[in-house]
Amino acid sequence: MNSTLRILFIVHALVTFAAAVVLIAAPAAIPGAVDIKMGQDQFLLCYFLGAAELAIAYLSFQSRKITDAKALRIIVISFIIFHTATGLLEAFGATQGISPKIIANIVLRILIVSLLYYFGLHRYSNNPNKQNSSAQ
Repeated sequence: MNSTLRILFIVHALVTFAAAVVLIAAPAAIPGAVDIKMGQDQFLLCYFLGAAELAIAYLSFQSRKITDAKALRIIVISFIIFHTATGLLEAFGATQGISPKIIANIVLRILIVSLLYYFGLHRYSNNPNKQNSSAQ
């Protein structure tokens, strides 16, 4: 694995972990940042998302040590699917009346998908020095 992808996994893990902590400890904070009002009876949705974010953060952090090309490809594609789907749903939400403040998050997701694609799929798959999973 290249060092840039390793750093990307670590940064991704830290940001995702921070989002999980906020979603669990202050469930109205992230929705409130885009003018979505949530009552206590709706916090369970934030707790579920926070739990999923914790799992993604753990996977991202542990992925920094993986050298198997096939496993890394599966992980990177999973992260790309997650962030692409979330970005598309945020864009849909923006058309349904969610605050335009959500656009910053959509841009962030486009950036992370682009970085994951470039460093996790394109650049890594074109690197002749990568570890070949079939050689193990």
